[in-house]
Amino acid sequence: MEFFEVVRARHSIRFFLERPCEDFKISKVLGAANDAPSAGNLQSYDIFLIKSADKRKAMAEACYNQQAVLSAPTILVFCADVEKAQKKFSAQAGTLAVEDTAIAASYAQLAATAEGLSSVWIGYFDENKVRELLGATKLKPICVMPLGYAGEKPNITSRRSLSDVVHEM
Repeated sequence: MEFFEVVRARHSIRFFLERPCEDFKISKVLGAANDAPSAGNLQSYDIFLIKSADKRKAMAEACYNQQAVLSAPTILVFCADVEKAQKKFSAQAGTLAVEDTAIAASYAQLAATAEGLSSVWIGYFDENKVRELLGATKLKPICVMPLGYAGEKPNITSRRSLSDVVHEM
């Protein structure tokens, strides 16, 4: 798929088939996230890959039992490492670490689409429960990303026109 086709094809999917994601596709998705740009090249984020049924169930509970998390065969959790960012950017470390994490997660979503997988960005979760489940008390969870093969047709949403978004000066 050509880049702009990938961008247009990416939609949030909230129900997944039971079909597992192939390891080589997951590797490509993680590789794209790892290649994402970051402030000062610090790469101030960690990614957790969850495949086991028990951990997925626990993550779903931490996400208030959202259907997307319950049905996905694979879950990626993107966490900001604010302490790492503070070593170089003390004043804006929290913001930059969150931005780095969001960029990496966005790259992962586009790579998933290019590989025929679907995803959804989950930002509504119990942060403390997610940290505890991951054993990552010093990290800040930013995004829980269910990943798999779509079990539904995407809900196509409209976008604002560029004239409403772009303000030339």
